This record gives sequence, C-alpha cells and structure tokens, in this order.
Amino acid sequence: MGKTDLMTAVAQSNGSYGPSPGLSPVVPPILQRAARRTGWALLTGAITLAVVIGAWILFLKAFHVSPFVGKGPVDVWRYLTSGPDASSNRSELLQESGFTLRDAFLGLAGGTVAAIGCAIAFNLSRAASSTFMPLAMVLRSVPLVAMTPLIVAIFGRNLEAITVITGIVTFFPTLVYVTLALRSTPRESVDLSRAYGASRAKTLWKIQIPSALPSLFASLRIAAPLSLVGALLAEWLATGQGLGWNMIESADLSDYSGLWTRVVLITAYSAILYKVIGAVEGHVLKRFGTTSE
Repeated sequence: MGKTDLMTAVAQSNGSYGPSPGLSPVVPPILQRAARRTGWALLTGAITLAVVIGAWILFLKAFHVSPFVGKGPVDVWRYLTSGPDASSNRSELLQESGFTLRDAFLGLAGGTVAAIGCAIAFNLSRAASSTFMPLAMVLRSVPLVAMTPLIVAIFGRNLEAITVITGIVTFFPTLVYVTLALRSTPRESVDLSRAYGASRAKTLWKIQIPSALPSLFASLRIAAPLSLVGALLAEWLATGQGLGWNMIESADLSDYSGLWTRVVLITAYSAILYKVIGAVEGHVLKRFGTTSE
C-alpha cells in the first residue's frame, strides 16, 4: 500500500470523509427540540387561522350581513393583492401601520416602566402603597375616553399625548400584577436573604424581582394588545393619523373593504405581539430558572 492509500484509509476510518454509508447523521437534541417547537407553532397557527376564517364567514352568513358592508377573507385578500388599487392600498396600510405600531410600542414601554417603578416604590414603602394605590385604582375607574380631551389639552396633539394615552392603558394591569407578585415572594426566601445581611434593596433585586418575572410577563401579554387599543383611541381623538383614524375615514367613505382590512391588521398585530412576548418570556424565565404562571 502506498503512502497516499494509507492516508486515505486513515482519514476514512476517522470519519473525515463524512458518515459511513448507510448511517444517518445524528441530529443534536437541541435542534430536535427546536424543530418540534417550530412545527407545533406552525400547526397551532394554521389551526387558529382556519378557525378564525371559518368563524368570520359563519358570522357574516348567520347574521345576514349585507355584502356591501360585510366583507369576507376573499374581499380583504383582493383589496391587498389583486384589486385595481392594491398597490396603493398596501402602501397606505404600511404607512398607517408604522404610525400605529410606533404609538403602541411607545405607550407599552412607557406604561410598563412607570408601572414597574411604582410597584417597586410601593414594595419599599408601605406608606406610599397605602397612599397612592387607592388613588391609582380610582383613576383606573375613569373612562379613558373621558380623560383623552384633558390629556390633549395639556400635552397637545403630538407624540407625548399619544404616549400618555397609550401608556395609561398599559400602566394599570402591569402595576397590579407586579405589585401583587412582589408581595407574594415566598417569605422563607426573603428571611434567608435578610439573615445573610442583605439590605432591603438587594433583597428586592436578587429575590423579589426574579420571582415576579412570570407575573410581569403575564401582565405584558394583557397590556400589549391593549396598547394597540390605546393607540387607536389616540388616533381617533387626538392625532388624525394611523390605522385608527383611517378606519373612521373608511367607514365615512363607505370603503368597507378598507375598513375590514384594517380590522384584520389590528387583530394580526395583537396576536403577533402576544406571541413575541410569549417567546421572550420563555427565554428570560429559562435564564432566571423560574416558571411561567
């Protein structure tokens, strides 16, 4: 056997030329789990979409909605893809969606940060909690529609007013969930931290906040769709732009295909936000070693 033949035989025995014939490559377990999760997500998404479309068509037929007003999935698809103005429709909807999603994200972020800050303050100070928590609940009972003109009068018809309006919608559920979660931290964990000399602030940071993460994400799953509702309300009553305002214009102009398409987009954005927060929740809770509620 020559030197070249010997090197080839050694390389083949070490697997340098790939797996042996007849043997399938071993897929790492992490890739198998990812593939299963992806397949399950696609399957559940397809089933959900089919159920929603079926319920939509059934609703229109069951209530005998006039074809002039009630538009089905085919009408929405035609409005976006094959209608005479489909290209301009897509361009307008993309621009409107940008305004609405921006408004929703700003309100969600601002409301969440403010709620977490208040919840931490309430946890550190019983006096602050007993003083301001009832006030927050009273303000929560005031309809946002009634508060919007006052907010517009104070901040104007600008991005600050939109952030305040949308932030109010997301503030209260997050405040309640996180405040209760911080108070519900296992007493044994807090006592152990104090026994080792940890300060109240360090106990909050190391023990209470990680244990409150499932409640925080639960509140975000509720608040994210609500932030879109707040953005629509701000557009209706304050700014005159975005999907919210153009829904009203579509109804006034009897453009019911455009109206239904915008409703579908808002619904889709809400579902996507919910799923994205759920995905982030899974990674964060795995990192901190906690479980979802």
